[in-house]
Amino acid sequence: MSVVTSFDEPLKKAVGRSAAPLESALGISTVGELLRHYPRRYAQRGELTPIASLENDEHVTVVAKVSSAVRRPMKNRQGTWLDMVVTDGRERLHLAFFGKGAYVAEQRLPPGTEAMFSGKVNVFVAGKSRRVSLTHPEYESFDETAETAEEFASALVPIYPSAQGLPSWKIRRAVQTVLDVLSLDDPVPGELRERLGLLPIEDALRLVHRPRGQGDVARAHDRLKFDEAFVLQAVLVRRRMAASAWAATPRARREGGLLGEFDKRLPFELTEGQKRVGEEIAADLARAHPMHRLLQGEVGAGKTVVALRAMLQVVDSGGQAVLLAPTEVLAQQHHRSIVAMLGDLAGGGMLGGTAVALLTGSMGAAARRSALLDAASGTAGIVIGTHAVLQEHVQFFDLGLVVVDEQHRFGVEQRDALREKGGGGRPHVLVMTATPIPRTVAMTVFGDLEVSTLSQLPSGRAPITTHVVPAAEKPHYLDRAWQRVREETGLGRQAYVVCPRIGDQEGDEGDLAKADDERRPPLAVLDVARTLAEGPLAGLRIEALHGKLAPEDKDAVMRAFARGEIDVLVATTVIEVGVDVPNSSVMVIMDADRFGVSQLHQLRGRVGRGGLPGLCLLVSEAPEGTAARRRLDAVATTLDGFELSRVDLEQRREGDVLGAAQSGRRSSLKLLQLLRDEDVIEAARAEATSLLSADPGLSGHPALRAEIDALVSDERAEFLEKA
Repeated sequence: MSVVTSFDEPLKKAVGRSAAPLESALGISTVGELLRHYPRRYAQRGELTPIASLENDEHVTVVAKVSSAVRRPMKNRQGTWLDMVVTDGRERLHLAFFGKGAYVAEQRLPPGTEAMFSGKVNVFVAGKSRRVSLTHPEYESFDETAETAEEFASALVPIYPSAQGLPSWKIRRAVQTVLDVLSLDDPVPGELRERLGLLPIEDALRLVHRPRGQGDVARAHDRLKFDEAFVLQAVLVRRRMAASAWAATPRARREGGLLGEFDKRLPFELTEGQKRVGEEIAADLARAHPMHRLLQGEVGAGKTVVALRAMLQVVDSGGQAVLLAPTEVLAQQHHRSIVAMLGDLAGGGMLGGTAVALLTGSMGAAARRSALLDAASGTAGIVIGTHAVLQEHVQFFDLGLVVVDEQHRFGVEQRDALREKGGGGRPHVLVMTATPIPRTVAMTVFGDLEVSTLSQLPSGRAPITTHVVPAAEKPHYLDRAWQRVREETGLGRQAYVVCPRIGDQEGDEGDLAKADDERRPPLAVLDVARTLAEGPLAGLRIEALHGKLAPEDKDAVMRAFARGEIDVLVATTVIEVGVDVPNSSVMVIMDADRFGVSQLHQLRGRVGRGGLPGLCLLVSEAPEGTAARRRLDAVATTLDGFELSRVDLEQRREGDVLGAAQSGRRSSLKLLQLLRDEDVIEAARAEATSLLSADPGLSGHPALRAEIDALVSDERAEFLEKA
């Protein structure tokens, strides 16, 4: 077999016919993908898999010892089947073999044999008895797995993530075949490896797949984690460097303009954080290359005011600004609040103000034509819209600033399309998020953006008290929750009730946790609104709001709620972001365990906005002690969004954080953990910056350039390349 010199080499060339099942079962088609399909765990000879930990329908590879094998008659036809029992020393696992396979298993697996078994778990529970079984599993004894006496003597046997029809040991054999002919250029320079005490790449790969002990695994992981962080940071550093070379029209602050007039009229004092971040953004806008800044801040920290001041600075310089919102409800809300904040400055009248245009997909033809004309002619200095703004026929006179609210809701291509509307130069970009981001995530996902943080809440924001309402264990607590809603509305205040689903078998609108099969369907807005109106909240003015309503109906409901004409708004997560009704003081979230931690934090930020103390009640049937309940307890015990973002990240796959969900591809991170490996990420960022500053084209580091190109060319990297 020829020597393997590249991660990109087709797997078929390296392992022949063994490549086909690897590609069909796991999507592995190159040598690099196989070598980075790391063992999930390592079995130690004599150390058996706890059978009690096996779950129904799980595809597993277990290590167990054969206890007995008994022939049993077939129920409906002649012949017998083999009922083999294997054990971990405490529990029993039944293996069922039929036909010729039963005879072969009987010969190859006599009692006392220690082996690996791979198959789908079937758990049958009758009363207090629990029978766990695998039907016709694939198997391999340890002495068969070892291809040499040295391998048999090795303490650890790698167990790989596998799939039906492709057991762990078949993956292992393919890996061993490749390792035997491996000869790679190392993507990490030798001087850097020596300085950081890292293994060469070939040594790390051999140790992770052929360890003699846990020390080998740890040393291999140190190197391989650094590789993941280093290549990813190099992509981001290279992108920052490219962005600094792009041209943009400087939008310097102008004395005596709209921004100065707006600041004079502000009815409140900006927080120190708002002033500091405002200066950072103002300096960025005045430069001749485009700003790429992430503005993160707690719910209610005043990000919209900061963004509006930036937009006015651009308008003062003769340019236009666009605010892109994820939903029509939020776009309409932003339009109302910005027009209200600007007052007569939004009219473009004697004071030299500017028109503020709203552009959404559901607008009537006349209103839409007017908004399009205002954007194209420059009459509208500020345009607020949804994805409708991205359509090709929407033109701007001089687009200078793009503000993206809640960026995680937008696709990469959508944001990129808006950037291209900048005319002669690229517009400046400000991304806002109210989901606090742990520092390691900011470095990894938003590594090409400068980050500004607003942590100080403006004066007038009242504290929010949060309680978990265990509806199944203590139904009277739910009764008390509805009493509290009545008490608040009796004082002239308003309430939200949030549900995961609309009703009538419609799809969900939230970032729902997947429900187990045994759980009832999530509660629906239409059902809950009807139940409340006929029961515990009878007599109150109750309306429903959800994403399937016609846009004009949604807007009418929100306007009525804002005017105080609705006591209780029963809604989906359509009210999660940006909806601002100062008179709302209480929120009840039904089936709260079906929402993500950060989403719950976002939702409760809708109350306590007008100086009134806020109350958030998390209603759940999740039993005490479960992971779902612990998530809710975490939300109830802190208002610190950064602390909750760590809790949220711990519950999610790294790939979701990195945007693999957008591309449908596997994450490039296999070993690196964003919360636990901060030191690795920091070191990788510093080293990537130093290396690329000295050699921007990586002409002296072709192996690293190949790794970066492979990541960037992959679909999943479009999130990083265009974010």
